Amino acid sequence: MMVLITYDVNTETEAGKKRLRQVAKACQDYGQRVQNSVFECLIDAACLKKLKARLEKLIDAEKDSLRYYYLGDDWRGRVEHIGAKSTFDLEGTLIV
Repeated sequence: MMVLITYDVNTETEAGKKRLRQVAKACQDYGQRVQNSVFECLIDAACLKKLKARLEKLIDAEKDSLRYYYLGDDWRGRVEHIGAKSTFDLEGTLIV
């Protein structure tokens, strides 16, 4: 399923800046960055559960926020991209 993950981490302190980097790294392990604090993740339920647990341990719930948007398996008709930032096909072949 496609899940859009967004976050807002308070970076007024060094600890906040560290949390921001950790949250971004966790999301990057499962998807692609499409905006500064927005990731598209093509993910199964088990991996999503792991990612959510990881993210929710990282943030400070009193200062930061996470949002999960569940676009499901039929996500292509729900996403439209206009502009310069290119993306890669999450379901395509990955060449390393």
